[in-house]
Amino acid sequence: MKIDLDIPVLTTERLTLRGPKESDAEAVIAFFADAERSEGFGGPLSRQDAWRWWGLMIGHWVVRGYSYWTVTETGNDTPLGIVGIWNPDGWPEPEIGWVMFEGSEGKGIAYEAAMEVRRYAYAELGFTTLTSNIVPGNDRSAALATRMGAVHERTYENPHMGLDRLFRHPGPDQISEAL
Repeated sequence: MKIDLDIPVLTTERLTLRGPKESDAEAVIAFFADAERSEGFGGPLSRQDAWRWWGLMIGHWVVRGYSYWTVTETGNDTPLGIVGIWNPDGWPEPEIGWVMFEGSEGKGIAYEAAMEVRRYAYAELGFTTLTSNIVPGNDRSAALATRMGAVHERTYENPHMGLDRLFRHPGPDQISEAL
């Protein structure tokens, strides 16, 4: 039996952010199989552990009311990556995170999707702050967080990831984007 989670669909000029579907699991599994690409997200993982992570991502919608959306180009349902809000047990506070699947990087997709998720978090969920937790060495993610206006606040020991850098995003009262 499948459960309808009624996950909101977000759209930008060129992207659709939708809830995860069973067919998205293969893209997540492929991401976690790539040691270099998934290192900043706790990988690499076996196929079974990557599938469990994908299931955890869906369960996060049930427990928290938010999680990762699957990012697609509008009109094409092929997953380009996942972007969303993450706050599992042991996390210091809710964070906005992103993963682009192979072939989707360097096109501004993560930035566009993350900005829309941040807008949604502030305007619809009532968040007043968000962070991005980025492992040392993940310079591309740190650059994206900085481009979004986030500032490195501190380095801490993440119980799941080890050493992590916490970037603080500007709050809704500090940004000029329309909420």
